[in-house]
Amino acid sequence: MKVAARAQVPPFAVMEVIAAANERRRAGHEVLNLCAGEPSGGTPEPVRRAAAAAVASATLGYTEALGMPALRAEIAEHYRRWYGIEVDPRRIAVTTGASGGFVLTFLTAFDAGDRVAVVRPGYPAYRNLLGALGCEVVDVPCGPEVRFQPTVEVLEAVVAEGGPIDGLVLAGPANPTGTLVEPAALDALAAWCSAHGVRLISDEIYHGITYATAAGSTLPGHGAGAPTAAPHLDAGAVVVGSFSKYWAMTGWRLGWLLLPPDLVAAVDALAGNLALCPPTLSQLAAVAAFSPESYAAADAAVAEYARSRAVVLDRVGDLGWRDPAPADGAFYVYADVSSSGLDSVTYCARLLDEAGVALTPGTDFDPVGGGAYVRLSFATTPDVVSAAVDRIAAWRARLG
Repeated sequence: MKVAARAQVPPFAVMEVIAAANERRRAGHEVLNLCAGEPSGGTPEPVRRAAAAAVASATLGYTEALGMPALRAEIAEHYRRWYGIEVDPRRIAVTTGASGGFVLTFLTAFDAGDRVAVVRPGYPAYRNLLGALGCEVVDVPCGPEVRFQPTVEVLEAVVAEGGPIDGLVLAGPANPTGTLVEPAALDALAAWCSAHGVRLISDEIYHGITYATAAGSTLPGHGAGAPTAAPHLDAGAVVVGSFSKYWAMTGWRLGWLLLPPDLVAAVDALAGNLALCPPTLSQLAAVAAFSPESYAAADAAVAEYARSRAVVLDRVGDLGWRDPAPADGAFYVYADVSSSGLDSVTYCARLLDEAGVALTPGTDFDPVGGGAYVRLSFATTPDVVSAAVDRIAAWRARLG
């Protein structure tokens, strides 16, 4: 019996690091794990209370395929509150995590053979899902010279070299770099996509976790803001959001899509076939994520990430890392470790084995240049990050 060709996606190198870290723990050794892009502070209390109440009193049956109207209305109000944008709740689809949202988007927006551009370095599931669906993945190499984010000029060069594209997947703040696209640049990219019939997919799952004003306007009560592609929905853009990062709800598996008019019916039909509906318990609980208490708890966590971020950035020189990406948002530092004389997979393996610190090799995010880079996640307390940085610096000194 055969395994379908579409299933032959490359494994994540980080899974080998995690397996080795777990083995090290089982052997009784301490590991400081800065691999995972998972908030350590936990879900806000109002969400947990709402979940407990739902378990006690609700039937937890199926909801609408696009999600509960009450939750879709809260998401729409969130966009009005944070961005001053009016979004029709009927154009919102609640999904089984942002991952489920990407599957729905890619299935409805692209046919097999369509050429879809993805930024390199970038989240590996974009290219893996697109490839599994038969799309042609078009690399958009973006290095330090463009802040690891594409520009219209970069896209023009990609098209001039390889031909027209049908879609562009853009992320801000991005994984693994944490970089944002400035508002004017986002508008320019969206306008270019609209003019060329290119579907823009904007991954905004790290919104709310930002640290600098240079890349975006200030959101009320949230420090530095992130520009959103929501105003460009009528031009065909899709916005992907999530409860996982800002609200620390990774295991609740709940995200959403802001859809342009032409995709709403298709996503509705396909969502019902794929999963019937998003997790009902998570939906009932997620309504409470938009309470003042939940926003305050999430903002307190972001303030903690900011302190952890400062610990890393203040010590980059001690680590021997070069060209760190501008960590505008999310909770990552992505930097060049080639001065160590090691490729990133070897670097991470030895660092774990010899210093007990787990990082992610850049090969997961950039199959071409990722051998020179690692990603550190600072989604934990400053004390843990400081201890890890001390270990990395001491280990680097021993390397010579």
